[in-house]
Amino acid sequence: MSTTPLTRPGAVSGWVHSVETGGTVDGPGVRFVLFLAGCPLRCLYCHNPDTLHMHDGTPTLSTAVVDEIGGYAEFLKRARGGITISGGEPLVQPEFCAAVFRGAKAMGLHTALDTSGFLGKHADDLLLEDVDLVLLDIKAFKESTYRRVTGVPLRPTLEFAERLSVMKKPIWLRYVLVPGLTDDLAEIRDLAGFAAGLGVVERVDVLPFHKMGEHKWKALGRRYMLSNTPEPSAELTGRVRDIFRAEGLRTA
Repeated sequence: MSTTPLTRPGAVSGWVHSVETGGTVDGPGVRFVLFLAGCPLRCLYCHNPDTLHMHDGTPTLSTAVVDEIGGYAEFLKRARGGITISGGEPLVQPEFCAAVFRGAKAMGLHTALDTSGFLGKHADDLLLEDVDLVLLDIKAFKESTYRRVTGVPLRPTLEFAERLSVMKKPIWLRYVLVPGLTDDLAEIRDLAGFAAGLGVVERVDVLPFHKMGEHKWKALGRRYMLSNTPEPSAELTGRVRDIFRAEGLRTA
């Protein structure tokens, strides 16, 4: 699938929320993680509610970000890492992502895109050529569950996953396990079958729900709807990982 090509000027303006220079969970090795502002989803368990709007970030030029990455490039290579663009939702700002990824690839760095996939059509083939790995959050596999969790439809994310499969683009699938919300084992089995059928899912991260972002909701004056939701038990988390393993998928 091809979309309208993006232009690649020398400098693109974007909205950056924050940077992490020693990330170890957002792709292989040690990562420079760029968190962008803006997201169309309204996930009930969002742990970065302070990144939902573009103005939650700081206006920044892509060239400035690439220059900053350059200061870490040799270290990142030695650490078998690279850069990851996360959010928020990075594909709210596709031109900015494309410019940063192009600069990173010019330095020989591994690149990863952390996305819900809902705005996958915003990523043209040229952008994705500069992405080595997609960290894809599929938050549920039933339309009603997905809408309850995120407030948006599921199909755009599945279409993006299918497009990545056609492109042979490696995926690390991420699934947040929330008791009473995303713990339906039959639904998870269907997701596992879908993921296995893509043929490009290198691993599945089953992420136990936590409330470490709840304080951010309170600071923003917003009600956190999952205050009374417990973390999943080790037994339940293990069962879910076993479902993905039964489809031949590696889990973490």
